[in-house]
Amino acid sequence: MALWRGSAYAGFLALAVGCIFLLEPQLPGSALRSLWSSLQLGPAPAPPGPGSPEGRLAAAWDALIVRPARRWRRVAVGVNACVDVVLSGVKLLQALGLNPGNGKDHAELRSRNDLEEAFIHFMGKGAAAERFFSDKETFHNIAQIASEFPGAQHYVGGNAALIGQKFAANSDLKVLLCGPVGPKLHELLDDNVFVPPESLQEVDEFHLILEYQAGEEWGQLKAPHANRFIFSHDLSNGAMNMLEVFVSSLEEFQPDLVVLSGLHMMEGQSKEFQRKRLLEVMTSISDIPTGIPVHLELASMTNRELMSSIVHQVFSGVTSLGLNEQELLFLSQSASGPHSSLSSWTGVPDVGVVSDILFWILKEHGKSESRASDLTRIHFHTLAYHILATVDGHWANQLAAVAAGARVAGTQACATETIDTRRVSLKAPREFMTSRSAAGSRVMLNPNEPVVEWHREGVSFHFTPVLVCKDPVRTVGLGDAISAEGLFYSEVHPH
Repeated sequence: MALWRGSAYAGFLALAVGCIFLLEPQLPGSALRSLWSSLQLGPAPAPPGPGSPEGRLAAAWDALIVRPARRWRRVAVGVNACVDVVLSGVKLLQALGLNPGNGKDHAELRSRNDLEEAFIHFMGKGAAAERFFSDKETFHNIAQIASEFPGAQHYVGGNAALIGQKFAANSDLKVLLCGPVGPKLHELLDDNVFVPPESLQEVDEFHLILEYQAGEEWGQLKAPHANRFIFSHDLSNGAMNMLEVFVSSLEEFQPDLVVLSGLHMMEGQSKEFQRKRLLEVMTSISDIPTGIPVHLELASMTNRELMSSIVHQVFSGVTSLGLNEQELLFLSQSASGPHSSLSSWTGVPDVGVVSDILFWILKEHGKSESRASDLTRIHFHTLAYHILATVDGHWANQLAAVAAGARVAGTQACATETIDTRRVSLKAPREFMTSRSAAGSRVMLNPNEPVVEWHREGVSFHFTPVLVCKDPVRTVGLGDAISAEGLFYSEVHPH
């Protein structure tokens, strides 16, 4: 009984110390630690702040992130743009009269039931996904309900528009955006974004973004991570209607960086259309003057044939790629790459596996003495960490670039100007292998030196963890912001 009382007293005292810490945060840390240790409960937990792993990592990033010697002046971005309608996925599906059932992935959505099954499938994994909704009338009914739903918010959407918007935050950059820009989107865009008259249209393209929070429940379902499910019936972006306008605008605009996105939107089109349009994409890319780097931003896809065609036809014409873990694994599966027998990721994607696939892309489809390819850079991002892989001799300032991309993931998700160490956590593996198929080395993560660098046969890798926002305000557009920030801090060597 005395033993029980002693434990109870210690418990109450520990609770009291916790209350003191919350109510009097200015009390000297030494006093709190002394009080805590007097209870013989072990060392006091480090409060989030400068001394925590998160605080040390954020401070180390700030010291590492420097602007490159040669900077971009004019950036042209195209060709997908829309208005994102963002709201709670569970609340919208409840408003549509749907109940949580069994999850099932659908390559294309044809009904409300398909929407419910696909949403549940990805919410259960905590994974992002994007799907085409083929039934125009049903989609417009859902879109109207979503747009008028209490709490629904309207934002700039589409990879190109989001990347352009992020670049436009830097006042010393001039930004050209080509895409289907309707009145609502034009109103939402930064004043620093120039839209050519040929890109303006009378009606906006709407995309519905169904968000869910980490731990959010619906019936038996519980989301392991915060993420979003995106769907649309977007024919203008699906046909890449603004591609020719984009390329014809480059001559007058004279960019020193071109960013292309929207190829994934063709999934709703016929095979013949996709084949013909990809050839036109390659012709358009080849019309961009030599020496201007072209970055291709990928997005969620389900059509293996289309992804394989992009890998084999488009990759050699671009200089840089941006993609996440879903796109990376699907790319490897579609093009018979390494670890393609892996059906899906379990938890945080293994660094060695990711590294192997990035290395394979650059070795099989990147620039080399024996291959006429321009591809020399890949910016990979997943929730817990980022990797920048580059062919040696073509890029500079990549240490700063990967750190900047990871920093913006934490600030944008939490909607803060700087990293708030109380609202973020370190979820990256504390140690990892740099390869699973070759003789990789074991790396121990050190928050004081957050960017890890390794090399493999002429390819350099820069890895950094992400400080993951615990209560994200908005998850949409994070990948686009990461890629834009990484490019902003990158420097390409002239050839």
